[in-house]
Amino acid sequence: MTSMSDQHVWDERYSEQEGIWSGEPNHALTVEAAGLAPGRALDVGCGEGADAVWLTRRGWEVTGIDPSVVALGRARLHAESAGVRVTWRHGTLAGLDLPAGGFDLVSAFYAVLEKDTQPLGRLTSLVAPGGTLLVVHHDTSAYGQDHGHGHGTEAQPGPRFDPDLLLLPADVATGLGDGWTVSGPELRHRVITGGAGGHHVDDVVVRATRVG
Repeated sequence: MTSMSDQHVWDERYSEQEGIWSGEPNHALTVEAAGLAPGRALDVGCGEGADAVWLTRRGWEVTGIDPSVVALGRARLHAESAGVRVTWRHGTLAGLDLPAGGFDLVSAFYAVLEKDTQPLGRLTSLVAPGGTLLVVHHDTSAYGQDHGHGHGTEAQPGPRFDPDLLLLPADVATGLGDGWTVSGPELRHRVITGGAGGHHVDDVVVRATRVG
């Protein structure tokens, strides 16, 4: 089993081709964040930076984190070409020093967050009072056990991850206790223009708001 903390695995994945993803923001993000007042956002597993750039253009102050220096290099170029400033940090959710309650939006799209690193507690600790936690993953029931890494588990060449060992939206919905208003998990068709994840047409979405 490949660990998310293995930088060389992620760098190898991103080095397989010049651009892995479509370059467009994830559809569920554009839907869920459209009505939120801009504030501070954390993009967990930011990859090549499309979500972070989209949020920044809409007035958010964004920090994007990823274990791959190759991905972050592309993300920086994306932000520069878009004329926006994003704070990029190399590392994992479990390993980075991030401010408790420091973000009005914590977004994790297709993130490979291994349950044994206690990712839900970490995610929730970062959400400010009144803030939003948005966790989105592919509908894993639709494609069996053959998984690789994109922003998350892709049926593409690359490292393999067992979804049973990962934090998925259903785990978030059942794991949040008092102090949260939870919507989902909701199965939702997504719009995508291409990229390595283009064959995944359904998302599972959980949105939770921390009671202020």
